[in-house]
Amino acid sequence: MVKNIGIDIIEVERFRKIVARGDNFAQKVLTEKEFAHYQTLTEKRKTEYLGGRFAIKEAFSKALGRGIGKAVAFQDVETLNNELGAPITSSRVFEGKIFSTIAHDDHEIVAVIVLEEEPGWKRLMRKLLKKLSWRKK
Repeated sequence: MVKNIGIDIIEVERFRKIVARGDNFAQKVLTEKEFAHYQTLTEKRKTEYLGGRFAIKEAFSKALGRGIGKAVAFQDVETLNNELGAPITSSRVFEGKIFSTIAHDDHEIVAVIVLEEEPGWKRLMRKLLKKLSWRKK
């Protein structure tokens, strides 16, 4: 069941300037794995990658209805690529499925997140089973 969607759009030129200033912003926004991949990229690809990951994190926080910095930190959301290059997003603050996409041209980068969660009764049953299994230990 779809919980919510989020979308974010940013200007490429803004991130060109950020990348030209060095790695401080990237280190703050990207997870360790994301930053390791970022380090291997050309300056043009760094701009697209950093802008895309920033937009994904913003879109994710909007889908949760919380905003970055309130209940969601940049480090709470990670987007890596699968073997075909598609973005795979995960988060430690959301238990359901996350679907993500990033698109860019020379001017804008757009990211969309769809959050999907189990119907309420399934979620409750899973939580109950976790509690019961914890008590057995």
